[in-house]
Amino acid sequence: EIYDKMACWCETNDKEKTKAIADAETKIADLTTKIEELTAGSSRLAAEIKNLEKEVAQNQEALDKATAIREKQLAEFNAEEKD
Repeated sequence: EIYDKMACWCETNDKEKTKAIADAETKIADLTTKIEELTAGSSRLAAEIKNLEKEVAQNQEALDKATAIREKQLAEFNAEEKD
């Protein structure tokens, strides 16, 4: 009787554990794929950020030049108005 209970327990436990292992392996594969996708996305976004930072720097430089020109023109205009 004890042997039968032990055999039944082992069989039931074996089925449950085998299913749990299979489920976990499937989840590991899914998560590994997701990690690879997100890593690729992260690399793409990092490159995009780098390009945008360059573009912002160029735009800021152009704005600074335009502001300097405009301030110079304003100063010249104000000087002409005084005369």
